Amino acid sequence: MAQTVESLRELDPVWERIRRDAKDLAEREPVMAGMVHSSVLHHNSFEKTLGYRIALKLASDEMTSQILREIVDGAYVADASLGDDARADITAVLERDPACHSPLQPLLFFKGFQALQAYRVAHWLWKEGREEMAYFIQMRSSETFGVDIHPAARLGKGIMIDHAHSIVIGETARVGDNVSMLHSVTLGGTGKEDDIRHPTIENGVLIGAGAKVLGNITVGYCSRIAAGSVVLQEVPPCKTVAGVPAKIVGEAGCSQPSQSMDQILTE
Repeated sequence: MAQTVESLRELDPVWERIRRDAKDLAEREPVMAGMVHSSVLHHNSFEKTLGYRIALKLASDEMTSQILREIVDGAYVADASLGDDARADITAVLERDPACHSPLQPLLFFKGFQALQAYRVAHWLWKEGREEMAYFIQMRSSETFGVDIHPAARLGKGIMIDHAHSIVIGETARVGDNVSMLHSVTLGGTGKEDDIRHPTIENGVLIGAGAKVLGNITVGYCSRIAAGSVVLQEVPPCKTVAGVPAKIVGEAGCSQPSQSMDQILTE
C-alpha cells in the first residue's frame, strides 16, 4: 500500500518539527510570514528548503540564486548523505546551544549552521572534480558568514559551530563527528608542505573560542581545548589542554565534552 504524505513526514521528525514551528512563527509574527513561507512552507522537503536558503544567502551579482539553487539541489539529489548530515548538524545545535529553542532558528538565522551546509555542498563539488565551483562557494561563504572552510577539508556529522565568526579550517584538516567549536577557531597549517599540514580533530572534541590548532597533529577523541589556547602538539584522548602553547591541565571532565559544552577548568 502506498504511503501517504503524512506517514512519510513521520519518517522525518526534523522536517516535521521545522514545518510545525514555521507555521507557528507565521501566525505569531505576520510580518515574517512571507519569509517563512518562501523559505520553509513552500517546500516539500528539508533538502529543498536547505537548497533555497543556501542559494539565497550566497547569491551575488556574479551568480544568481536560481543558478546556485540548481547546483545545490543537484548535490542533494546526487548524495543523500548531505541531507542526513544536515539533520545531524541541526539537531546538534538544538541540543547543545541553550540559545536555540527550535530547529527552525538555525535554518533561518544561525550563520554557523548555514555556513556548514554551504561547506558540505562545496565539498561535494570538490569530490566531483568541480573545484572552481567549490572555490566560488567557499569565497561567498567567507564573504557572507565570516566562515572560511576549504572545500577539500573533511568534516563529520553532528557539528556545531557556535557564533561562527572568523572560523578558519584548512585544506587538509579532518574533523570527526559530534565536534563543537566556538567563534574564532583556526585549524591551520604551519608551513607549505604538500601532504597533510592541518590538524585531525577526533570525535567528540570541544574547541573553545579563539583556540588555534596548528600543524599535522591529532586532537584525541572527547578532549577539550580551552578558549584562547594555541595547540602545537598531539593531544591524548579525554584530556583538557590550555595555554600558549597549550599543555595538558587535566582530564576532560566528562565523557562527552562537545555535548555538555562545559568549558570551566577545574583543579
